Amino acid sequence: MTGNGATDRRVVVTGLGMVSPLGLNISDSWDAIAAGRSGIDYITSFDAEAFDTRFAAEVKGFNPENYLDRKEARRMDRFAQFAAVAAQEACRQANLNPREMDRYSVHVVIGSGIGGIGTLTGQHQVLLERGPRRVTPFLIPMMLADMGSAQVSMVTGAMGANYCITSSCSSGADAIGTGWELIRHGQAQVVLAGGAEAPIAPLSVAGFNALRALSRQNDNPRRASQPFNRHRDGFVLAEGAAVLALESAEHAAARGAEPLAELRGYAATSDSHHLTEPNPTGQSAAAAVTAALDAAQLSPADVDYLNAHGTSTPLNDWHETKALKLALGDDAYRIPVSSTKSMTGHLLGAGGALEAALCTVALREGLMPPTINLDDPDDECDLDYVPNASRPAELNVVLSNSFGFGGHNSVIVLTRPGL
Repeated sequence: MTGNGATDRRVVVTGLGMVSPLGLNISDSWDAIAAGRSGIDYITSFDAEAFDTRFAAEVKGFNPENYLDRKEARRMDRFAQFAAVAAQEACRQANLNPREMDRYSVHVVIGSGIGGIGTLTGQHQVLLERGPRRVTPFLIPMMLADMGSAQVSMVTGAMGANYCITSSCSSGADAIGTGWELIRHGQAQVVLAGGAEAPIAPLSVAGFNALRALSRQNDNPRRASQPFNRHRDGFVLAEGAAVLALESAEHAAARGAEPLAELRGYAATSDSHHLTEPNPTGQSAAAAVTAALDAAQLSPADVDYLNAHGTSTPLNDWHETKALKLALGDDAYRIPVSSTKSMTGHLLGAGGALEAALCTVALREGLMPPTINLDDPDDECDLDYVPNASRPAELNVVLSNSFGFGGHNSVIVLTRPGL
């Protein structure tokens, strides 16, 4: 378990960047979240007619050449393009240019669960149809999962360590948690941390269908992601990226940067149970919540809102609810909990980063995102899930849960600056 309660330097968020199924930047994505709009629709990137699931949450209208050098963009898989563009936005909001500071003090940690699967499967088809000599020399450097972090390093000029965290659907949250650890222990002044994913490819959809993990509600895609609802039948595959500019509070103050939030705590545990199913006891996930609060030196009584992992699969939503009751006790019924995946779909390794970014905006805006499509709650899911409409509230402490295949449980605590 990480997150042992020791604190050294305080860590603040000074910039956010996002490319999501709801918009190509933070502002547009948040506006859609606040309005309860879904980004889920029928797949357009390939012919999905023969698939059990024919819809996903695609990023719409994205042209990488609007943001990146044309030659550079063509040498990036789509997931790395998303990461690079989100990092640029985070740096702009933070008024941060690594090329104008000690570049070795700026690190990059970008999580991805799958990496360049679009490039891998596309070039495999080239191999089968046209032979080995027609495979692009950029196959390997485009498909590697660490190329999200590498490309962020190159487009921003950051020259500290850059690497990828791969922990399934906890990858983005773990990348942010790793950035927190690097800064608070004095190994970095700035970390560009987040997650990126572009998994909407035939092989991915077929694979998740084979697992029976995806919703098959093809008649109404916008209602297919329905966390905590009685009729949920699986998650909705999504793509995108989010990057947070993290800094030590001292570094931010020295350059006059206004913190958006403080990253106060992080913890991770493992279920040690099953390849894909969460531990039915909920104890390990609950331990991650407790440890994250301990690291933040806070208690359940301090929590104002929690962004759930909330995938819309039967097992996840049951077991996450159980874990929250174990970790939060009587406060579980007081604390509003919502799943933004009801609108964004599930960005896999980028999901935790996207949700941490949304939590940061929620703190500043005083608005809790809704869980849409929640019309008939499951009897076993009996918490306050902020159904169908966003809710104004004074928010000081928020949590974000991320859980992943393989038993990963990761929790982030964000607070108002200076709390």
